[in-house]
Amino acid sequence: MIRIVYKLFPGVNCSNSARRGICLTAARHVEESKDSGDAPTVLVEKDSHITLIGLNREQRRNSIDALTAQKLGEAISQFEADDTSPVGVLYGIGGSFCAGYDLEELQAEADRGSLNFLLRHEGSVGPTRRHPRKPIVCGISGFCVAGGLELALLCDLRVMEDTAVLGFFNRRLGVPISDGGTVRLAAAVGFSNALDIIETGRRVYAREALRIGLVNRIVATGTALGQAVNLAFSIAKFPMGSLMHDRNAVLENANAYNRPGFYAGTYNEVMNVTSEMVTDMQEGVRRFKTSEEKGPKTDSWHIKEKSIPDWEKAEIELEKQFKKT
Repeated sequence: MIRIVYKLFPGVNCSNSARRGICLTAARHVEESKDSGDAPTVLVEKDSHITLIGLNREQRRNSIDALTAQKLGEAISQFEADDTSPVGVLYGIGGSFCAGYDLEELQAEADRGSLNFLLRHEGSVGPTRRHPRKPIVCGISGFCVAGGLELALLCDLRVMEDTAVLGFFNRRLGVPISDGGTVRLAAAVGFSNALDIIETGRRVYAREALRIGLVNRIVATGTALGQAVNLAFSIAKFPMGSLMHDRNAVLENANAYNRPGFYAGTYNEVMNVTSEMVTDMQEGVRRFKTSEEKGPKTDSWHIKEKSIPDWEKAEIELEKQFKKT
């Protein structure tokens, strides 16, 4: 069982008794997904009084389809109604947080000329058109792109692994941002940075994300879940009455996050989508799938390897030789 954990979350220290429950939970999730052909797409469990909500579509990089969006909304609503759980953690199982909206379902919608997936009341990838009533910490690993980045922005705080990748890759497919991303991103990183990230559709790596305020912590690869849970526990130890008062005051008063501005902003995202965008989506999805069949022309789905300086490589070689002797 522990071997399964290390494969799923390399770097999580299962010898730490405070995290052992998470490790065993992660192992059980993997075993369930192997044993059952119909594993739940959203997994919910509690570590003491912290609620863990896991996206569980590993084979599709945890992309969100209609059913998963519904289940995620239900999971967050149940967490909000749980008086015994003051803080939640949202994470992805299997190496990536979330690759956005499910490509197969997106193609079906585009081929029908439909915008129904954009018009869901709570949001296309989850309950993104409202503010969660409790703090949620996001653990970001692998790819957190397109609608996945909008899900991460839904959370109060974001813990990002040092090799993870953020970005609105949906720019390449002609898919508009429709889950509060334009409002929350601008509030988090400022007007200029938001336009840069949105218009270019480029990758944002950990150092830049921390510098501009897009994430709150950088952690080692494989430790996002454990570190996000640690952060959640550090918040939950405080008297929650005054903490929630202050948190809600920030949401009410901080520029685009105030309620009238936020709801107007998310409304504008959806209502300004045009039929021309549907055509762009049709062409964009087909172009993307063709490039996948031929082999990607870019490294868009490959996580950038962490470069190691020559002096460190020499030290590693010396250490290997020392171990052999």
